[in-house]
Amino acid sequence: MTEPTLRALAACFTLFAYAALCAAIYWRRRRQRDASERRASALAGSGAGAATLVLYASQTGQAEALAWQTGGWLHAAGTPARVMPLNEVDIDLLRRAPKALFIASTYGEGDAPDGASLFAEHVMGAKAELSSLRYAVLALGDRQYANFCRFGRLLDEWLHAAGAARSFERIEVDNAEPATLAAWQAQCGGGAAADDTADPSEAAAPAMPWRLGSRTLLNEGSAGAPVYRLAFTPMAAPAAGWESGDIARLALASDPGRPRDYSIASIPADGSLELLVRQEQHPDGRLGAASGLLTSTLRLGDTVQLQLRPHRNFRLGESLERPLLLIGNGTGLAGLRGHLRARAAQGRHDNWLVFGERNAQHDFLCRAEIEAWQQVGVLQRLDMVFSRDQAERLYVQHRLLQRHDEVRAWIARGAAIYVCGSLQGMASGVDAALRQIAGDGPMRELAAAGRYRRDVY
Repeated sequence: MTEPTLRALAACFTLFAYAALCAAIYWRRRRQRDASERRASALAGSGAGAATLVLYASQTGQAEALAWQTGGWLHAAGTPARVMPLNEVDIDLLRRAPKALFIASTYGEGDAPDGASLFAEHVMGAKAELSSLRYAVLALGDRQYANFCRFGRLLDEWLHAAGAARSFERIEVDNAEPATLAAWQAQCGGGAAADDTADPSEAAAPAMPWRLGSRTLLNEGSAGAPVYRLAFTPMAAPAAGWESGDIARLALASDPGRPRDYSIASIPADGSLELLVRQEQHPDGRLGAASGLLTSTLRLGDTVQLQLRPHRNFRLGESLERPLLLIGNGTGLAGLRGHLRARAAQGRHDNWLVFGERNAQHDFLCRAEIEAWQQVGVLQRLDMVFSRDQAERLYVQHRLLQRHDEVRAWIARGAAIYVCGSLQGMASGVDAALRQIAGDGPMRELAAAGRYRRDVY
């Protein structure tokens, strides 16, 4: 067989494999949409009675999962329910509803989650008269942050000021603390029975043991804390897989009330679950409980309990066929790397990575892989920004402003923007830069369309 024939056959095989992959993803997403529609229809019942709204403000998916559970409890008690994200809610819907239950996470330093940012700006920012509405708020938060449950509190205060009547007092939950969640369940009529309206394909898998197969230091000689790439393999077949953008959760026996979430840096086809973890060290020299376990205490061959959690707000979703502008810093490369590995597997090369770290010599994380992607075209554009390689400190937001024309061109082409990394400094700076480049209105439209997604901490 001649070389041109072999090349043609190889090209045909690649196209066939890519088409098969796209078809599989399409049918999976169609099944998920169909399941969600069936679940929503089941919760709504016959439509004979007015449905209770169950409205959620979610970033990583916890509030959304609790909203569907709440809807299931109401349904089991004979009350029709309608589950919706807050960004799809307007004043008219609230005025018409007799009752609404709000499940609201707080993001970052007291902000509304991305899934409620439009509601916070447009609905809560306007005067409203909601005297016919009865409501309750479940506020989710983390007491390690100064503004604990701030968005849930602001939402509760806004509803009360608009004339809505509380069905019961706001319930605040610190890191999914079971007792307070049980109090919410009791108020919503929840029993111990399983809810047959739940969608198992969208639920978090139970924690299971994963064996540490390798641990690689990625920034030897760095002035910053060590960053390791860890690869785990399951001890048994996982109950569920994961998609790029999803999260691995680690619950420590010494601190079960504060599970740690890590962006997954690989895809199932890689054969291992990979994380990028920066080692935390306290002033007294002690290592952080979770990062110390993963980067030091855990030996090769040891196992650790990890729970795979779907992170729908950061999955590719409808952006599967779009150009991607990926922006991040530090260990935020994990979530972006997962997307790039998924895109490479799909043969999609319209990707632009803008990534920042300290020094090129020591802090170019996953350098060989990123440069290989650039050489073969998986990365159509690459901008590495090293803040300390010049007298003036430069960060990813500065590079975006320098490339403002190209950023606008990518947005005009339909690109989706994914941001992963630190909330302080990077994420807020990137958001300000993008709004300066594209405008506040267009950025709100991108967020509403699912084309501006963030996984920041």
